[in-house]
Amino acid sequence: MRGRRGDRMTINIQEHMAINVCPGPIRPIRQISDYFPRRGPGPEGGGGGGGFAEAPPRLAPLALAPPAAFLGATTPEDGAEVDSYDSDDATTLGTLEFDLLYDQAACTLHCSILRAKGLKPMDFNGLADPYVKVHLLPGACKANKLKTKTQRNTLNPVWNEDLTYSGITDEDISHKVLRISVCDEDKLSHNEFIGEIRVPLRRLKPSQKKHFNICLERQVPLASPSSMSAALRGISCYLKELEQAEQGPGLLEERGRILLSLSYSSPRRGLLVGILRCAHLAAMDVNGYSDPYVKTYLRPDVDKKSKHKTGVKKKTLNPEFNEEFFYEMELSALATKTLEVTVWDYDIGKSNDFIGGVSLGAGARGEARKHWNDCLQQPDTALERWHTLTSELPPAAGALPSA
Repeated sequence: MRGRRGDRMTINIQEHMAINVCPGPIRPIRQISDYFPRRGPGPEGGGGGGGFAEAPPRLAPLALAPPAAFLGATTPEDGAEVDSYDSDDATTLGTLEFDLLYDQAACTLHCSILRAKGLKPMDFNGLADPYVKVHLLPGACKANKLKTKTQRNTLNPVWNEDLTYSGITDEDISHKVLRISVCDEDKLSHNEFIGEIRVPLRRLKPSQKKHFNICLERQVPLASPSSMSAALRGISCYLKELEQAEQGPGLLEERGRILLSLSYSSPRRGLLVGILRCAHLAAMDVNGYSDPYVKTYLRPDVDKKSKHKTGVKKKTLNPEFNEEFFYEMELSALATKTLEVTVWDYDIGKSNDFIGGVSLGAGARGEARKHWNDCLQQPDTALERWHTLTSELPPAAGALPSA
């Protein structure tokens, strides 16, 4: 039905729906060349006028932004490091700026968490309550987790906090990875993951601070097995087995670090063992801490008189002992001996929990063997070294779990 111009037509609901769903005429797809001016025919390509032909009507020229505008990045400063991503979705999580410094002389790794920009909103008010936590991988996450304070109601938090790892050796720098995660604190429910960055420590040079300004990545940690479905639990087990296979066979779980001092005293004709301190021990109690103490044995111990034990330090994962034990023995006899050092968590009324241990001797490996050999080759010299505590319980120590 056709009406005259100016007349108001009434359309029923059936016709209205039919009109809305009608796809209409098919229009040709624009080509990329339609957005750019073309040269006309002629010796100069301008149709005799030497100029460019006008772009087709109804087609606006494509505005080209500078490359920095597409990446959303600014020019980095000297030493800054900005990673690029194939997907723009990665930039929606925000960026994190931090410094890393490996102090080789002090065996420490300093992580300076500076600031974050443009974090993803996580709360109903369009903001977030962000904090940063760092882990050393591979290793026990709870034993080496460090955390900043929480900044309230902001997407551009400024922390300026220094987080320090003690007992870091050159071997750790060569194969460990620092994972830096940004999370949103939620008092009413579980904290939410925003994004993370993983930095191989081999990129660091001793005593040289390295500056980073990197976009956060979307690598969400797996949930706890109790909250997973059967399929997710299977995937979780597969990923854990794959990670263990990549790390290498026979790799033991790390339970913290211990600083030991060894010295053979020629005047006293004996071995001085100094238990100085521990760092980043695994938490064994429900309060998130441990009550650690250290035991030492010199094996083989036929007379069972080589046991020494430090005092108990209450509610700490970084205890300082500064205690020294003496083993009277000729230097030549130490070549066949093994020093076993174990760290335990003291519990009242029940058996104590094993935290970790390390063995030093001719049969040890890596830094433990080197420390022992240096002690025998350099008598009357106190040698302090950091050692990694592992989950392996020495066979002889397994029968002595009590204090």
